[in-house]
Amino acid sequence: MKKEVMRSGVFTRRALLVAGGEITVFGLLGARLYKMQVVDGAKYTAMARGNSVSVRLLPSSRGRIFDRFGAAVATNKQNWRALLMVEQTSDTGSVLDAFSKLVPLSDSERARIIRELRTHQRYVPVLLQDFLTWDQMALIEVNAPTLPGVLIDVGSTRIYPTSDLLAHVVGYVGPPHEADLKADPTLAMPGSRVGRTGAEGYDDLELRGHAGAQQLEVNAVGRVIRELDRQEGTPGIDIGLSIDTALQQATANHLQGLSASAVVMDPRNGEVLAMVSQPSFDPSLFDAGVSNAQWQSWMADPRKPLVNKAAAGLYPPGSTFKTVTAMAGLTSGAISPSDIIFCPGHLDLGNARFYCWRRGGHGPLDVRGGLKNSCDVFFYNVALRTGIGPLAAMANRFGIGVDTGMDITNVATGFMPTRSWRERQHKRWELGDTVISGIGQGFILATPLSLATLCSRVATGRAVGPHVARHRAGVLQTGSDATDWPEMSLSQHYLSLVREGMWQVVNAPGGTAPAARLTLPGVQMAGKTGSAQVIRIGRAARERGFNSMNLPWDLRPHALFMGFAPYDAPRYAVAVVVEHGNAGADVAGPLARDIMTDALTLDPAGRDVPLTPAPGPILHSS
Repeated sequence: MKKEVMRSGVFTRRALLVAGGEITVFGLLGARLYKMQVVDGAKYTAMARGNSVSVRLLPSSRGRIFDRFGAAVATNKQNWRALLMVEQTSDTGSVLDAFSKLVPLSDSERARIIRELRTHQRYVPVLLQDFLTWDQMALIEVNAPTLPGVLIDVGSTRIYPTSDLLAHVVGYVGPPHEADLKADPTLAMPGSRVGRTGAEGYDDLELRGHAGAQQLEVNAVGRVIRELDRQEGTPGIDIGLSIDTALQQATANHLQGLSASAVVMDPRNGEVLAMVSQPSFDPSLFDAGVSNAQWQSWMADPRKPLVNKAAAGLYPPGSTFKTVTAMAGLTSGAISPSDIIFCPGHLDLGNARFYCWRRGGHGPLDVRGGLKNSCDVFFYNVALRTGIGPLAAMANRFGIGVDTGMDITNVATGFMPTRSWRERQHKRWELGDTVISGIGQGFILATPLSLATLCSRVATGRAVGPHVARHRAGVLQTGSDATDWPEMSLSQHYLSLVREGMWQVVNAPGGTAPAARLTLPGVQMAGKTGSAQVIRIGRAARERGFNSMNLPWDLRPHALFMGFAPYDAPRYAVAVVVEHGNAGADVAGPLARDIMTDALTLDPAGRDVPLTPAPGPILHSS
């Protein structure tokens, strides 16, 4: 009996221990379950959801660019592409191997992909292949189970309907560089493009827009099941240019085969109607990638097709600059309208002799006669009397050597030397430097765009600035009206004298540019010729009767001409530079005449100019 009682006590203690252990275990399990389901429930729900929801950035549609009449000059076209979502695959190497069996990848493409896999965030897709054909796209979709993380996407390609015609003005886009990615990480999205030159580069941020985002439910291999949420990106704005494509084409036709450039401006408001640089290039090549062979071909071409000569080509302005010298002399009081300067064919200054282009000289001339005959000796003397300080100040006022605010990339300001600039070089400014500055030689450099600006300011007396953006997002830009530009506060009498001299250059007997005379009834053009030397011609060579046409092409002078028309109510200003064309009167003048004739006969003044572009699709890619 006693033993039975003892056994019962032992059993009871064991049962209690077992029960206590079970209660403890279940209590711990309950507490754990409570913590997981109640306390940390939201956390684990989010983690589980992350396994099935993919967040992707949506690139915005790049804004389009139109000419002044609403014709598209830069727009977008859809294309198929293959992307890799890194977060949806655990072995990118195997995926790349499988993908390359379907769509071959070059060594450079594979190296790019590997580089982007290392540098991009995991939620940013990596571009595997762009511009897929229908067959390639279908092949990838059929083999989707063996390509975890690979998806087909609709991308956007930048296209330029006018090809090389507006390449330098509109510009081009290209893949982002490292600096671009640091400034804007969303540019890591496949297919992102950055404006590099022209209007594409200048207005790049406005044209890009802002990225959107979407949430997608995906299965174990990354295939999209359904879209859960979508926030569209903000498309880039559309931009309307002042360019008249018909006039641009006509101007390009006249310059075909030359290494040359031309600018047509409205002198009343500074709108650039045509800007041509020959030879040109196809800007669409930069979107898909320029081949090494093509790049080497461009680099080897001495005519430099990638350079916008109209806005960035730097040339001595030659005798076109005599208009500035005349205004500087008159405004400073160094000469008066009635002053007569005698030209014997040369000017002696110390031991140096500076020649006039006419060996026998021009005789006595006033300021109008000096311009009409483009007499070097006349303007040597005016420059000496005026001094380089007032001459440089007047050049700046007319747009030489200063930023005129042109709204495209890669615009050169030109250069106007001063005494202080020379002193900063630890060199002395010589009187001879002033002499040759008076005829636009020496250190002075100008672009065809700045010459068109100079001509426009002479023609109207307004400080107009050149620009190509006419409207942004349908809003007319300031500067499209003459009243947007202030008067230059120069003597109207002096400006009239310079205009009269330019009229005589083209229309009076004995003027230097009779070949530039317009044949349109009742319309006259005023202008100024120029020939800019690229090498120095010594005294002995000149006295032997030097002829620059005997030089190799790349050593001949540049041929220049600038003019405006109609003379009594200027609507157009034109500047033409033919590299190594030799004589402005013989080469650039006739070209300017033909371009001006086209501007007047294709006159857009009577056309209805829309403020909003022609309707067209805005592409959204996902």
